[in-house]
Amino acid sequence: MQAGSGPGAARFLRTTGQHASIEPDTFTEGSYVLSIGGAEQSHVNLARPEEIFYEYLRRIGHLVDLSAPAGAPVTALHLGAGALTLARYIQATRPGSTQYAVELERELLDFVLRQLPLPEGTKLHSIIGDARDALADLDPGLRFDVVILDIFSGPEAPAHLACTEFYSELRNWLAPQGILIVNVGDEPGLTLVRSQVGAMRRAMGDVAAFAEAGMFEGRYPGNIILAGTQTAWPAGWSAELAARGPHPARVLAGVDLDALAV
Repeated sequence: MQAGSGPGAARFLRTTGQHASIEPDTFTEGSYVLSIGGAEQSHVNLARPEEIFYEYLRRIGHLVDLSAPAGAPVTALHLGAGALTLARYIQATRPGSTQYAVELERELLDFVLRQLPLPEGTKLHSIIGDARDALADLDPGLRFDVVILDIFSGPEAPAHLACTEFYSELRNWLAPQGILIVNVGDEPGLTLVRSQVGAMRRAMGDVAAFAEAGMFEGRYPGNIILAGTQTAWPAGWSAELAARGPHPARVLAGVDLDALAV
């Protein structure tokens, strides 16, 4: 499968006033990089969508892997679409899945879908709007096996999303064994991570954090993945996730996570 209009494609995004561009990855055949405002945002391997380049997205992929038996279709909600890397991954590893993607930037989702077509057979419903407001547009009978929130990119996260009330709303959309996955990009000190661990703990049955081991020392910026379940954190998941990497990987759950909560 080839990108829609070749290398160098660009689109102006009216909501943020930035330009989005999609360029071929010169190091990996069949892969493309989405940049917004000159900063790389997503990497897509059209030839092998089951292979994820960015480490934090690979960690999210591992959590999705554990959310249901291997290969079984899931119902997934993506809040923050980007280049739909994870939607492509779910279709590649769990054919027949039903997915919903919410994106604030109308031009971005259209741009990505035109330039980087989804794998054949993908069942993706797109919604344009704010991640919280968009919940009202969903069929109230829906329940999701996986909800992925990938919007926070720094310590100044939107207050109406980075709060217990929003996580409680998302929990109501989860199937009984469903999992809420939140990517938190943060600066040294992990102020946002700490606040989100506390907020998620007040909303979910249990919470764990998954990242490169050194991230938990709070000495440099990066991504920590938070995962919330409605019941107790499943026995064996921490060891399984740490073994899958990328290495070195560490999972904090239960009392081990207390030091990160506020």
